[in-house]
Amino acid sequence: MALQESTPKAQFRRTAEFHPSVWGDYFIKKAPCDEMLFSAWIKEVEVLKEEVRTMLTSATLKPSEKLKLMDIVLRLGIGYHFEGEFNGIIEHAYNTYHDNNFDDDLFTVALRFRLLREYGYNVSSDIFNEFKDGKGNFKDNLIDDVEGLLSLYEASFLGGHGEDTLDKALSFCKTHLESAVAHLVSPLADKVSHALKRPILKGVPKHEQWHHILIYKLDEACPGAVLMLAKLDFNVLQKCYQDELRIISRWWIDLDLATKLPFARDRVIECFFWGLGAFFEPQFVFARRFMTKVTVFLSIMDDIYDVHGTIEELELFTEKIERWDTSMEDLPDYMKLFFEALLGFFDEIEQETAKEGRPYCLHYCREMLKNQARAYLTEARWFNQDCVPQLEEYRRAGLYTSCYPMAAVAWLCGMAETGSKEAFEWMFKNPKIVVASSDIGRLMDDIKSHEFEQERGHVASAVECCMKQYGVSKEEAYDMLSKMVESDWKDINEELLKPSTVPRQILILMLNLARIIDVMYKDYDGYTDARNTTKEMLTAFLVDPLPVVA
Repeated sequence: MALQESTPKAQFRRTAEFHPSVWGDYFIKKAPCDEMLFSAWIKEVEVLKEEVRTMLTSATLKPSEKLKLMDIVLRLGIGYHFEGEFNGIIEHAYNTYHDNNFDDDLFTVALRFRLLREYGYNVSSDIFNEFKDGKGNFKDNLIDDVEGLLSLYEASFLGGHGEDTLDKALSFCKTHLESAVAHLVSPLADKVSHALKRPILKGVPKHEQWHHILIYKLDEACPGAVLMLAKLDFNVLQKCYQDELRIISRWWIDLDLATKLPFARDRVIECFFWGLGAFFEPQFVFARRFMTKVTVFLSIMDDIYDVHGTIEELELFTEKIERWDTSMEDLPDYMKLFFEALLGFFDEIEQETAKEGRPYCLHYCREMLKNQARAYLTEARWFNQDCVPQLEEYRRAGLYTSCYPMAAVAWLCGMAETGSKEAFEWMFKNPKIVVASSDIGRLMDDIKSHEFEQERGHVASAVECCMKQYGVSKEEAYDMLSKMVESDWKDINEELLKPSTVPRQILILMLNLARIIDVMYKDYDGYTDARNTTKEMLTAFLVDPLPVVA
């Protein structure tokens, strides 16, 4: 039940005055990469892959040394080349988890724990009890072991609810790392600073790859072949992304919706970041395209419901989506333009998935879009009635207004191997990991964007709902919502450790979607205001190749 209701607002069109695209037709006009140079990169990648594979399987490396090398390779974003080798290393680490012959220093114990948890092994955090004193606190003599503290700090984020040891570890490590960082030198200072800003759990893999290439070029512990492979692989994939963006940009400019719907955000390149953040590996090109396009349409749809549409128009539009009524005579012109383009995208999904013998994909896309429209309309009605809902009611709608269930469905449409009918059915049951990832998206977005949105006229965000319901200040609401986000992260961790009826890749998708929000919204709304930090980040991933001179 809502906490506040009043008479409907007078109808008028709001405006947000979003800034135009900072990219335009850049990727259409950009000169392609030199083909001879590109071919040379690919050949060298193949040579270096074998050299690194030899390192990972070397009989002379201790198991702990292989874990350290594996960690470096993963951080540098080239782990997808060595999945078989990693599985062998992880299985050995699990089978010897309580082996007294394994290195027992804090760095190695924490690293082994973290990697096993990342790979879905539910190993006990009791392994860290040996680093506690008689009172159950972490020993003071650990304070000077900065690398060990950093390793434990990263491991502490992999905890679930009730894992007090990991909660204590996080508090202990964060306190002492923050005190130590000013006195450290590179590359350790850079590692600590980056981890304090964004631990591995919350980092988008592509984003982490770029940062760690810069860090590890200063680290003598990183083998030269590993670093060179990471740089070359980064450049090879960047060229592939540019090819993808050339096609997507042409599609977007041909639609001309940025001109025809000037009230909406023009963020097609930023939307590509969601596809790239979901999975950056080259084989996911088809799924990236679907996710980028659906994110573009959801962004416009959000602006239609939040900014431009009157309540009467939104009621009519939602009804058409509910009935999948594709007649458009009674829609206003701007809705006709949007709906026609959206239907064209759905036709593309139908054609592409039918070729793979998956005609059911379109049905699930339609049904999830209906959920999306219902949630948007619920928020529009709240705004029209000047209604502040209860926080839990708002969060239920936020499951869909986060756009993550719809984005995940689009991703499944682009994945012939994992996008089975059973996977779609699982998604529609709102499993805990989907709810948690979506809630992170909704709450973090609200914390960083609600003030701007309230100025232009917007439904009460989670912040206003929290303030109203609990009688707290804005800062106290931020704190309460941030704790809910941390609880969501624990839910995600727990779900990643449980047996699942769907491929693990789908669980990792939901993890990566939560990570994208942490990157895009942790400091400010980097999607709506994409001019500075967001543009610099995307330029690093998509435009500027890394120097590869040895």
